[in-house]
Amino acid sequence: MNKAFHFNMDIPDPDVIFHGGFYYLITTTMHFFPGGEILRSADLKHWEHYSYVFEKLESTPSQTLEDGYIYGKGMWAPVLRFHDGIFYVAFSSNDMNKTYLYRSEDLKGPWKRSEIKGFYHDLSMLFDDGKVYLVYGNTDIHLTELNDDLTGPAEGGIDRVIVDDSGNPRLGLEGSHIYKIDGKYYLFMIHSLRDRWRRVEAMYVADSLEGEFVGGDIFDNDLGIRDSGIAQGGIVKGPMGDHLIMFQDSGAVGRLPVVVPFEWQDGKPVFEDDITVEEAELKGVCGSDDFENGHEDFWQFNHEPDMSLVKFDNGFHVTTDKVCRNLFFAKNTLTQKTLGPVCEAVVTVDGSALNDGDLAGLSAFQGDYAFVGITKGPEGFAAVMLSNTSKGGIWDLTEEEGDVEEVVKIDGSSLTVKVACDFNKDQATCFIKCADGFRQIGMPHDLRFRLDHFTGARFALSCFSTVRPGGTAVFKNFRI
Repeated sequence: MNKAFHFNMDIPDPDVIFHGGFYYLITTTMHFFPGGEILRSADLKHWEHYSYVFEKLESTPSQTLEDGYIYGKGMWAPVLRFHDGIFYVAFSSNDMNKTYLYRSEDLKGPWKRSEIKGFYHDLSMLFDDGKVYLVYGNTDIHLTELNDDLTGPAEGGIDRVIVDDSGNPRLGLEGSHIYKIDGKYYLFMIHSLRDRWRRVEAMYVADSLEGEFVGGDIFDNDLGIRDSGIAQGGIVKGPMGDHLIMFQDSGAVGRLPVVVPFEWQDGKPVFEDDITVEEAELKGVCGSDDFENGHEDFWQFNHEPDMSLVKFDNGFHVTTDKVCRNLFFAKNTLTQKTLGPVCEAVVTVDGSALNDGDLAGLSAFQGDYAFVGITKGPEGFAAVMLSNTSKGGIWDLTEEEGDVEEVVKIDGSSLTVKVACDFNKDQATCFIKCADGFRQIGMPHDLRFRLDHFTGARFALSCFSTVRPGGTAVFKNFRI
């Protein structure tokens, strides 16, 4: 009973249901495609990648990195529900200012997409007595009844503010998760303590949707993991008992889920004092790949890819079609999540078809990145380590070129590189392979979780041109 499970990977905004003998968790995927990743578990400790909900959204110029970008935007805070034989996934898209609804009889798909008129921040969905409601918002938490075809608010239906956290100088209530249990309506949310930043989980209860929601904070605890609080999530009941599934801000590795057991007493969750924490085991959410005839499911492209520029044939082949200011604007960057507390990745880059000024390599990819790879210039090929330390506000994506930390001339057009991430220090260190083994290139680089990307550090494979487009890189033998 008194056992919590901690994920050491960026899996933010979890929403979980239990169905057919398994727990299913959906997470925010923002600017990565395919999106709407769903994980599955039989026991809450062992989780595996299960499916994605969508391949792309609207293919706008910003979603495809043709003109602009959607870093820190895209798909936020999804809700996952099962009702009358149908699975429902809904979420808002911050770049489109829209709300999407997906329906399927199978979590593997296919999914049918529609839209709910309006924008509903951190929405939750409730099916109740033949009607469907959304709960959403920040600081002012709204309850809105939907029409019968779920395309917008119901005319004359319930539409009211049910909880108000006005005056909170840090983070007002958001991250809604609503449930009907034994005839009462339970609403779980996050906000911050008012005197300092710290995640706290709150719960409000009402006897009816027209009635008053009453409650307050129910979980202000970090379980000894990290002093930042644990919050933002909902509850799930299954064979393992009742659990509250939230996440914790954890530095450069991202926002890490924590599964916390509880018991109901007098209509309230009660948490034991002697909860022990174990690491969750994750399967198929990161790993090695030879790219022989495709790629493993744990890879996601940064922004929607242009598959006319990509080929998987005994390697990941990527060709450029534009000149980029920096790594962030490189189309078809292939990424996967890092795993804390320490991890490293190795890949071989064939740069024989690069143009002068091209760069191709591996990075610890977030706003403050560390990149190591191969570049071609008039005098031949060289290894290069680039980094970025953002100087603007926490939301501001830099458009500056990366800082060149070190350049090393190499023989030949192929290079094996390594990036090692230590999230105890929030640092990434880059290496190149020489005749006598790996040697460090550049200095260890500080990683930071910033809101320009709003995601944990990922390993990323990128090729970009700084002089003229048309160069091609081939990535082989990727190993974690």
